[in-house]
Amino acid sequence: MSFTALELYGKKELLSITRVRENEKKIGEEVSFIKKFPDDLIENKSKFVLLGIPEDIGVRANFGRGGAHTAWKPALENILNLQSNDFMNGSNLLVLGHINLDQLMNKSFQLNNKTEGDIHKLRKLVEEIDEIVFSIMKEIFQHGKIPIVIGGGHNNSYPIIKAAAKSPSISKINVINCDPHTDFRKKEGRHSGNGFRYAFDENYLNKYSVFGIHESYNSAEVIAHFNSLPERLHLATFEDIFIRQISTFENAIYNCVQFCKDSECGLEIDLDAITNVPSSAKTSSGLSALQARQFIYSVTKNIKPIYFHIAEGAPVLAHIKADNKTGKLIAYLVSDFIKTMNS
Repeated sequence: MSFTALELYGKKELLSITRVRENEKKIGEEVSFIKKFPDDLIENKSKFVLLGIPEDIGVRANFGRGGAHTAWKPALENILNLQSNDFMNGSNLLVLGHINLDQLMNKSFQLNNKTEGDIHKLRKLVEEIDEIVFSIMKEIFQHGKIPIVIGGGHNNSYPIIKAAAKSPSISKINVINCDPHTDFRKKEGRHSGNGFRYAFDENYLNKYSVFGIHESYNSAEVIAHFNSLPERLHLATFEDIFIRQISTFENAIYNCVQFCKDSECGLEIDLDAITNVPSSAKTSSGLSALQARQFIYSVTKNIKPIYFHIAEGAPVLAHIKADNKTGKLIAYLVSDFIKTMNS
């Protein structure tokens, strides 16, 4: 199979965005890289594989705002420039590269997501992304690595879950997702709002738990679907936790973990969930950055995820200048994940 869309990074490229300083060691000076995919994965000893998916077609195919293709580069730069010390080093991290979707992105820029015909075409492009992401992710899982995927819309959850489910070393896949939306809309053509629905209906996703959904931004049809299958679908609403305080933050996380801990589990976070983070559906009422980090720590500590996916950050949106803090926030989340897994 051809993996021509995968753009691998080498030592020179990684060091070019690592700010090397005397008497200090940065993560970017210690990470590993490979020259041939997937062959070199066999000899590489790193536990974690960092991969970028710079695209926003899935978001726009869901009538959302573009910009999710811009999260990867600032995230990578901030991760590489973390200090290597007793708390974390880069020796267990393989920086693979990113999936180059420029051709599909250029096609998508000719389309208007406010017209029915163009929406259909955008969703067809997402199907092409599915196939590309699936083929690359499948190799990562089959080589026993734990992928950390950054960038793009939440449409990419579907090919990631599908690839994990088809790995011979993994049985049933459960997923915990921190997100104001379930992304469980009907199968109306592929987009960022139905990745988990496709994975669920095609039996790649066994149990699905969503933490912190916003009650007024999820349809009655989706809520009814969750209520009809309590043995496989679970949600904790933002309002129950933070407004009505029916459940504490800690107990809500515990319930999500208990629901999903009986099998291999993927961990997802949509940056829409965090207050005032530039994203496809930026919120003024969500988790704090601190709570998001605590969420990642608590879940990772108790389920040992098989992958970590950070979706829909959009530090560059059409109507605002770049927000460089987004890349740093992603670096915090990635470092929290790795530190917890290593401990």
